[in-house]
Amino acid sequence: MSPLEAIILGFIQGLTEFLPISSSAHVQIAQEVFGFGDLTKPQLTAFIAT
Repeated sequence: MSPLEAIILGFIQGLTEFLPISSSAHVQIAQEVFGFGDLTKPQLTAFIAT
């Protein structure tokens, strides 16, 4: 994952953090929609969850 991809996904998570729906799910959906990274290696999600 490039630094730009991480910044975009971080921005998405920050915007959706206040919603009563998992912000991590929004990150996963954004990765799929924008084609960021390899979804078989959820490195960003694992980092966020810790």
